[in-house]
Amino acid sequence: MKALPEIAGRDEFDALIIRTDYGDEAAWQAVVADLAQPWGDDGKFQPSSVHLVDDAAWADLTPDEVLNEARRDENLSVVFVADRVTMQSVHRALLALDITEDEDLDPMYYQELIDSPPPREFRTVPAGVHDVHGNLAIANMDFAEFAEAAFADPDRIYRSV
Repeated sequence: MKALPEIAGRDEFDALIIRTDYGDEAAWQAVVADLAQPWGDDGKFQPSSVHLVDDAAWADLTPDEVLNEARRDENLSVVFVADRVTMQSVHRALLALDITEDEDLDPMYYQELIDSPPPREFRTVPAGVHDVHGNLAIANMDFAEFAEAAFADPDRIYRSV
């Protein structure tokens, strides 16, 4: 894997957005604009702070490669990726990746998790970034709950309320 620049300057409360597709600048600017919009019912919530990684050194990285780099940040529970699917999607759905690493589970107690591990990724509209990041940061919800909501959507996208 190529050497990547350090993810520097992220406040511990900022949602991390990493751009990996550089084929459509207008689409990226639409994602950035969507992230800055109020969200929730009737736009009652102001957007949370986001840290954008917009450096072509990250171009074409796989989700696993992004995870390996993002896991160096101990204060992070989720990373959002603006990939080719994001840029081509009418919804500008970012890929949400669960940062938590798989642990060695004792099969005697955790057979259900071993047989059916929780989802590690899902797509979310830009407004959902604030909802997902905020709720995971305060441990109000877990990653699997958001993934289930995304998988229940006809387009398999999490849509914030």
